[in-house]
Amino acid sequence: MSEIMLGIVIIAVILLFVVFFRYVPIGLWIRARASGVPLTIFSLIGMRLRRVSPQRLVDTLIMSSKAGLGLSVNQLETHFLAGGNIERVVKSLISAQQAGIKLTFEQAGAIDLAGRDVLQAVQMSVIPKVIESPPVAAIAKDGIELRAKARVTVRTSIQQLVGGAGEETVMARVGEGIVTTIGSAVSHKEVLENPDKISHTVLNKGLDAGTAFEILSIDIADVDVGRNVGAQLQMDQAEADRRIAQARAEERRAMAVAREQEMKAEVQEMRAKVVAAEAEVPLALADALRTGKLGVMDYYQMQNVKADTQMRDGIAKAADPAEENWENPHDSPGKK
Repeated sequence: MSEIMLGIVIIAVILLFVVFFRYVPIGLWIRARASGVPLTIFSLIGMRLRRVSPQRLVDTLIMSSKAGLGLSVNQLETHFLAGGNIERVVKSLISAQQAGIKLTFEQAGAIDLAGRDVLQAVQMSVIPKVIESPPVAAIAKDGIELRAKARVTVRTSIQQLVGGAGEETVMARVGEGIVTTIGSAVSHKEVLENPDKISHTVLNKGLDAGTAFEILSIDIADVDVGRNVGAQLQMDQAEADRRIAQARAEERRAMAVAREQEMKAEVQEMRAKVVAAEAEVPLALADALRTGKLGVMDYYQMQNVKADTQMRDGIAKAADPAEENWENPHDSPGKK
């Protein structure tokens, strides 16, 4: 029985030691005290209870203490609980201190919580970054297309990192400046002769206003000649004019055909009326003979006049050489 009780006591002691060393990081406390960081054992226990990593916080606090930043445990713990990266913030403060850049813990924490890489921002403040723009196409006033690529040297503006626009905005503004400069050139040769004209125009527009960067220089890396857009537009306009003229000619032709059909219909109608009138002549003659308005001798005399007229027409046609030649152009007048 005594052996069982002894085993239970040993297990209880072991569990007690495990729990003690789980919530009481003696090693971290000794390391912090050895590094000159005034931390109490109860502070480390409180970190465990608040789900704060004592390892990360103690290491960061030692790093800041050695750099002489004078940060407190509450500042780092608050930033850690807010979801920030305390190691990156402290490293950025150390880099800014070494480079002589004015940066406070509150500014660095705000930049880090805003989702920006504060350490990279400080490094870009020391060493400017070169951003190469994609080819930007623009058309000069003479209709020639030019494609330009620019290299933009920027430096981070620490004071405008929170709320300032990013690289995409800077490159969009640079592209706008390139298009404006090329588009305002009278000839594309002006841009090819003086590419720095683009740089001066873009820099004078103050494109870095409201952004997280300061533009140091804009260098035109390459300018290529593209299509002759003006000639293509003229060709397209000529083709459009040709199609319009063709459509109008087709419309006039359709109107002429319709008018011709109408005239043919009118001629057919007139012929029908003539035939109808000629058909009424024998009826009128018969009616005149029946009613006594026309005598038989008058009728015969009229027929003789018609026959005499037809005979005279036949004689006139037979005696006219030009008419014969027209009827038979292969026969000479002598053969007749």
